[in-house]
Amino acid sequence: MSESASNLIEYSVSEISFALKRTVEDAFGQVRVRGEITGWRGPHSSGHAYFALKDDRSKIEAVMWKGTLGRLKFRPEEGLEVIASGKITTYPNSSKYQIVVETMEPAGVGALLAMLEERKRRLAAEGLFDESRKQLLPFMPRVVGVVTSPTGAVIRDILHRIAARFPVTVILWPVKVQGEGSGDEVAAAVAGFNALSPDGPIRRPDVLIVGRGGGSLEDLWGFNDEAVVRAVAASDIPVVAAVGHETDWTLIDWAADVRAPTPTAAAEFVVPVKAELEATLAALSARLAGASARGLDKRRQALRAAARALPAPDQLLALPRRRFDEAAGRLGRALQSATAAKRQRFDGRAARLRSDVLARLVARGRDRLAAPARALPHALDVRLDKMRKRFGQAVRLMGSLSYTSVLARGFAVVRTMDEAVVTGAAAVAAGQRLALEFADGRVMVEEVSAKPAVAPRKPSGGKPADQGDLF
Repeated sequence: MSESASNLIEYSVSEISFALKRTVEDAFGQVRVRGEITGWRGPHSSGHAYFALKDDRSKIEAVMWKGTLGRLKFRPEEGLEVIASGKITTYPNSSKYQIVVETMEPAGVGALLAMLEERKRRLAAEGLFDESRKQLLPFMPRVVGVVTSPTGAVIRDILHRIAARFPVTVILWPVKVQGEGSGDEVAAAVAGFNALSPDGPIRRPDVLIVGRGGGSLEDLWGFNDEAVVRAVAASDIPVVAAVGHETDWTLIDWAADVRAPTPTAAAEFVVPVKAELEATLAALSARLAGASARGLDKRRQALRAAARALPAPDQLLALPRRRFDEAAGRLGRALQSATAAKRQRFDGRAARLRSDVLARLVARGRDRLAAPARALPHALDVRLDKMRKRFGQAVRLMGSLSYTSVLARGFAVVRTMDEAVVTGAAAVAAGQRLALEFADGRVMVEEVSAKPAVAPRKPSGGKPADQGDLF
């Protein structure tokens, strides 16, 4: 027994493991497996995904590398039936075999539709599709946000349609619209637009369009992503879903505020037609002008009718005028009567007051005048005495200043016939008649010679010979 055992070839664990690995890989180099995804763990931090494929009796481990996962047109999920193609290999460290998936596709449209219906029921139960959550689109937005691929025909159709109808600002948030990660990018774009500030450098849009062109269910699968549905349902900005053609439906169509059959229709939903608005405004302006004219005419007619129903001004003022005239007549008589009554009362009071009041007034006046009357003679005497003294002083001053006092001392005034005073001998012509005024009268003389022949005699009073007279 021991000899028989010794004849077996001895292998190391690694040799056996790698020999099995080569045998399995040679026997099952490339396989195509159909099964249901279970235990989905992906993507890992490394980008790889680990899961298993099972049917009703067996299960096989599977791994999908990062590059393969990024090329998928749909997002693998727990419970999804798929067809995976790849290589069967072993993992020596645990003596397990697995399939390295190189391609994967849903196992028919029915599987995707079943999963889609189940997800739709679950999200609808949360109220994400309720009509009460829907928002109205703004009538005339200033900024339109678009979430789509920057290279597809969708963005060109939207821009062309908006420019033709009503040019506004369009902001594009570029995203992938197909394949792995497309749903996450669309959800992030919707949330990013909502995070913009209305007054920031990039203005927050007034309405969003999320769209892409038509395609198969697998191509549109990213818009069935739960993250996209929740982002659209939570958006504060109204969202128009424009995914695929008119017959294509995705979960975002149920969550959006408005579903458009095509991206071009979405552009028509978000902006009005400028020409139609101008025509409508013109029509409304014309209607307003007509209505205003008709209203004014109607009110003018009503005013005229009311004016005809009113009495004439003379009729309205006749009674007040008569009352005024009567009151004016009564007022004159009343004034006369009142004046006569007051005069009678005044005369009566005056008669009573005249005798005693007049007596008191006269007595008071006599008393007030008695003192000045007594002082008046003395004041007059004093005043007259002062005036006499001043007059005497003036007379004496005038006498001392008058030339007649000089004449009384023996002098004379020489005048010509026209009463001009002669002040020197040179002013007298030969034969000129002169008048000599003395203190007691005048004497008329005639000048014989202009110059005397002999020197004048010295006066007896001791006056020098060359002394002239006072004038």
